[in-house]
This record gives sequence, structure tokens and C-alpha cells, in this order.
Amino acid sequence: MTAVPSITIGPLTRAQGEVVLPGSKSISNRALLLAALSTGKTTLKNLLDADDTQVMRNALRKLGISVTDQPNQVCVIEGCGGHFPVRDADLFMGNAGTAIRPLTAALAMQGGNYRLSGVARMHERPIRDLVDGLRQVGTEIAYEQQAGYPPIQISAATIQIRDVVKIRGDVSSQFLTALLMALPLVAREPIRIEVIGDLISRPYIDITLKLMARFGVKVTCPDAQTFLIPAKTSEHVYSSPGELLVEGDASSASYFLALGAIGAGPVKVLGVGSNSIQGDVAFADALVKMGAKITATDESIEVAGVSNASGKLKGITLDCTEIPDAAMTLAVAALFAEGQTRLNNIASWRVKETDRIAAMVTELRKLGAIVEEGADYITVEAPAKPTDWKSPAAGIDTYDDHRMAMCFSLAAFGPNTLKINDPDCVAKTFPTYFAEFAKIVS
Repeated sequence: MTAVPSITIGPLTRAQGEVVLPGSKSISNRALLLAALSTGKTTLKNLLDADDTQVMRNALRKLGISVTDQPNQVCVIEGCGGHFPVRDADLFMGNAGTAIRPLTAALAMQGGNYRLSGVARMHERPIRDLVDGLRQVGTEIAYEQQAGYPPIQISAATIQIRDVVKIRGDVSSQFLTALLMALPLVAREPIRIEVIGDLISRPYIDITLKLMARFGVKVTCPDAQTFLIPAKTSEHVYSSPGELLVEGDASSASYFLALGAIGAGPVKVLGVGSNSIQGDVAFADALVKMGAKITATDESIEVAGVSNASGKLKGITLDCTEIPDAAMTLAVAALFAEGQTRLNNIASWRVKETDRIAAMVTELRKLGAIVEEGADYITVEAPAKPTDWKSPAAGIDTYDDHRMAMCFSLAAFGPNTLKINDPDCVAKTFPTYFAEFAKIVS
């Protein structure tokens, strides 16, 4: 299939309709790995079919796991009981952080030899905190190129846990997730993990713990920084729940919820709701603070315009520690708000698929927004008047970052046409995004 170099959309004035969300990336990749490590067969329903989950599926197949894709986003995995059949493999992980981090930890427990690499950007994304945590239990992991970054080489080693395992939590919660999922495999005695400093994106850790419990391992948390892994009672630690339904992706929901506020709505997203285990559902709370009219059920969220007398959203200041991905949507929604929007505690943006703070600032300024950035914050104000809006002839660049492309689709509700470059980068998590977008806008 030939890649589309750009698309031109807008100007748009209305958004209304329903969207069935693809499965959550965070849940999908965790569930795939846990199913592979389990005893028994697991049927995953509504599994996300996108680049990042195909990376995980292909890696598991290379490790000897039977992974069978069926119609309608169903995937059947035959578990290996904690021991991958293949003990020597070279795995390409693309740019999928939710795949390379937990798989690295699981492989380090296997007593085999493995190499993990990815695209050029993956080799710029840090993995040192995870490796430092794994080395505390006797793993042998070497950096091939730059210290602290992939590619990495895992060598067979004897795992010995003599003390508390400590790990930083202020760069990415995926490092802690990786340890939590892997260490039960070697827990001859209870294992204590302590987080050093702040733990960002805590809701993603909660997803990990809830899914581990579904597969039979219950981690206890005596306080916010401490995690206790129980001693294993047999060689087979994880057990299949049989079937598991993957929730709709709450991060992907954010774009359509924002459209329901900017484009008057109503826009309803189906597949995620008030009982979601994903932290990004809190994006709806942020929209309420901006003045959006929102109603939610257990399995849906609907936005029908705004309640502010001006008919526009209002700028807010928000701590985004727990919703870093969805916070990107707020940065573009701020183009349609009165006053300044300030998003704090977003330092993790800098080590994602691109430096998202720098990218967001550059592209928002192309549209005429008034933007300021710091090490861990961004402020955004809309162009002062319609004639101050710009329509950059070169288009909005997306930096091979799916979220940049999806976020900036909202800017088509400005007064000008909008060109978005490399729209196919959304294949990382939501291949049909622009088709779904087109169904509800006019």
C-alpha cells in the first residue's frame, strides 16, 4: 500500500456521531505478554490491531509462542508456562515502548540469549532505569551502542534476589511495569520493589496490577512507593483467565471527546466509560473543567458542546502527571479556548516517539498560537482573532508520531484549511483514525 504524503482537511464547523474505539494499546500489549507467559490458552477479544501490537505478536512468535489472529480483533495465544521455547533470538521492536520494555524484563528471566533493537528513534529512547533495576537481581544486559539505550544484548545469567529491588519512576512508568510483570517468574521468596523519587503515570501501573491479577498474580501495595510480589507456589506462575476483553483505547477517545466539545456534538465514544481501568479517561474531567458538557455510562462517554456562556472552552492549568498522552490533545484543544491553557508535569513527552514538547510548540506556532515551553510544561493561547490564524503551506509535520497527527486533526476546526503531513503514521495505534474522523465531521 502506498503511503499518503499528506491530507488536507477543513475548515470544519460541526462534529456529531458515534465512534467505536479500537482496543487499548496499553492493555493489548500487556495482555499479549501475560497470555504468552501463562499456562493454558487465552482468547483476547477487541485486541488492538496496529503496528505496536503487531510488533509484540511477531516477537512472541519468534520466541516460539503460538499466536493466532482471528477475525474481528480476536487473538488466541497458547501460553508457555513462563518459559519461552526459543532461548536465542534477535527481536526487532520497532518504536513500541509498550513492547520492548516489558519483554526485555521477561527475557532477562529466561536464562537465554536475546538481542532487542528497533527503529532509529527507539535507539534514542531511554531504557537505563529498567536495565539498572534488572541488574540488581543478577541479569546480564549489555548496551550495543550508546549506554542507556537500545539495542541491548541479554545473556544467560543466574537470577538471585538478595535485597529490595529499587527503580526510578520519574522517566517512564513502563520500567516499573516491566519489573512487576517479570519478577513473579523468579519469586522463590516474596520480592519487594521500591520506587525511587516520583512515580509518573501511576494509572498505567494500576492497569498492570489489575491485568496481573486477572492472570493469577496479586501484587500488594503497602504504600504509594512500594510493591510486594508474592512468592510463587509452583513453576507455573501465571494462569490464563480463558477470555479477556480489551477495553477501547482511552487515549484514542480523547480526540473524539475534544471534537464533541469544539464541534458542538454530540459525539459519543463506545468501548470505554466510567468504570475504565485506564487513567486517560480522566481526560473527560479536564474537558469538564474547560466547560464541556459530558455524560458517561460504564461503556461510553458523550460530549455535547460546552456550557460556558461564550460557547467556547476556557483555558485551564492542569497537572498532567497521570494523563501524559491525553494531555497532548488538550494542547491543541487550547486553540479553541478563551485564555491561556498551561499543562504541567509533562517532561515524559520529551522521551516519547519524538520530543513531543518541542514538536507541539513548533507546530502550534505554525498555526498562529502563542506558545511557551519549559522543561516540563507548555502554555498555549489561541490566535487573538480569526485573521491571526495561519495555514502553513508546508503543512503540519507529524514527526512519525501517531499522536501528533491525531491531535492536530482538531485544528481543522480553525478558519483555514489544514494540511497534515504523513497521516499514515497513525497506524502505530489507530490505523483507521482519519476514516473515523471523516465520518463525524462536516
